[in-house]
Amino acid sequence: MFSVMRGYISVVDAVNYRTGRVMMYGIFVLMGILLWSSISKTFFLPSLWTLEMAQFAMVAYYILGGPYSIQMGSNVRMDLLYGGWSLRRKAWFDLITVCFLIFYLCVLLYGAISSTAYSLGYWKTEPISYLFGVAIGTEEVGRLERSSSAWRPYMWPIKTVMIVGFFLMILQCLSELCKDVLRLRGESV
Repeated sequence: MFSVMRGYISVVDAVNYRTGRVMMYGIFVLMGILLWSSISKTFFLPSLWTLEMAQFAMVAYYILGGPYSIQMGSNVRMDLLYGGWSLRRKAWFDLITVCFLIFYLCVLLYGAISSTAYSLGYWKTEPISYLFGVAIGTEEVGRLERSSSAWRPYMWPIKTVMIVGFFLMILQCLSELCKDVLRLRGESV
């Protein structure tokens, strides 16, 4: 069982390490979009797409870089207490807190999946109201959801990025959970 844990840790850590290293360059994409926004507003007609595209780039940068941040241990901790603890005590504390994080990420993943399904038009019709258990009228909802801005991009691509990011973050948290179990057994990780 512990060899399976070690295999899982190595695979998930490798995937999230590579994804995180690629996403590190996403800041340059964001800077390029914002630079073009400034130039176009100064010298040309302002571009409609720059603000929203910068927001999408920042979401991708943040969400897909999250698992890498967890893996590198660069997430925020309360070092006032945590810094002075033994490795065994840290492992117990991390084991408990990562379970809460996994639950929270599962809730976020569920919301992201349902939101993406809506934006793709998964629910074609929805009853307006019920009268004695019988649906009265239907209203079309979720037909390829678009943003309400002037540019009006489709929303499903960024929502799909959120699904992938939350899923990778859950996998990384499970990897951290396995690492904590191995540390509590006295094995090196």
